[in-house]
Amino acid sequence: MHNAGPEARVAIVGAALSDIGRVDDKSAWELHFQAAARAVADAGLTRADIDGIGGGAIGNLAPIELAEYLGIKPTWVDGTVTGGSMWIFQLQHAVEAIRAGHAETILLVYGSTARADLKAGRRGTSNLSFGARGPVQFDAPFGHTLISKYAMAATRHMHEFGTTIDQLAEIAVSTRFNASHNPEAYYRDPITRDDVHDSRMMATPLTKLHCCIRSDGGGAVVVTSAARARDCAKAPIWVLGTGQATSHTTMTDWDDFTESPAVHSGRRAFAEAGITPADIDLCEIYDAFTPMVLLSLEALGFCAKGEGGPFVEDGRLRLGGALPTNTDGGGLSHCHPGMRGMFLMVEAVRQLRGEAIGRQVADARLACVNGTGGWWSSAATAILGVD
Repeated sequence: MHNAGPEARVAIVGAALSDIGRVDDKSAWELHFQAAARAVADAGLTRADIDGIGGGAIGNLAPIELAEYLGIKPTWVDGTVTGGSMWIFQLQHAVEAIRAGHAETILLVYGSTARADLKAGRRGTSNLSFGARGPVQFDAPFGHTLISKYAMAATRHMHEFGTTIDQLAEIAVSTRFNASHNPEAYYRDPITRDDVHDSRMMATPLTKLHCCIRSDGGGAVVVTSAARARDCAKAPIWVLGTGQATSHTTMTDWDDFTESPAVHSGRRAFAEAGITPADIDLCEIYDAFTPMVLLSLEALGFCAKGEGGPFVEDGRLRLGGALPTNTDGGGLSHCHPGMRGMFLMVEAVRQLRGEAIGRQVADARLACVNGTGGWWSSAATAILGVD
């Protein structure tokens, strides 16, 4: 299925989460360690087997500090930061590094105590365009908070294509339905479209239930060569195709408010994998806000541009639906410590292994993982599969 020969294939052989949700007794460093240790153990490996590391969400010299903290001596490191998409960016870099012989077994790891930090007064609530220096300074005076950028895109999509607020709300409802089957999810109680409409307004037309939760947590995956994968504890999950793309930081530089850069990253990933969206069994799509899911589905080719609203409105994204999406409950209900892309990969691996207890997609063999960074500033896509 993959264009590369058998020995050039690269697999995810370990995947795990740290403690997640409400974690008041651990630092972000400890969550990194916990996730890393669990993922390495899941692969049946030891710390000594790791010769590459990816991380960029902690420390001033990440991933150098991270490698030291974990007791790893890497021959290859990656500290790429592109927002929430960074883990899928780093996955592509890890695949390329392994094929080039720069490392054989690479650990990608993340941890954050965003919720606990806010609760303890260690970080502020302001989110004005991630600062007011560089290009974003020209957006900041207009009050373009992160959510307002998503609200503007949602409003434009509604204007151009007739997308309704009910259709966007269905994304939140379907995601909560999936979370109700996951004992790890932060929120599990079912919600209705009316609940979404009636929740507190954040930025027109998006209410609170259109927005991701704020939680603590981390995760890690272990990526290795086909040769090494044979000796690991569990069946490999192959990285069949990857793609990455960037778009903008200032809203004035976004050519089309209704198009995610995933239109480019997705095309590259599917082409490399040699499959089409029709072949996919499940999706894990970054869902900081409901419009992000809708634009991503269109960009990835699961439906035509402008048809995302009707595509999601019939429960298609729910467990048991035609395209189960964000099967763990997503950032809207499961876990969102700030950069959710890592959780997308861990959940996809669990599904493809048949380990997603209570929420398993039957006969899952191909998964599409898509991360978004910033406000559609970047996108990275990976196609994962089993033999």
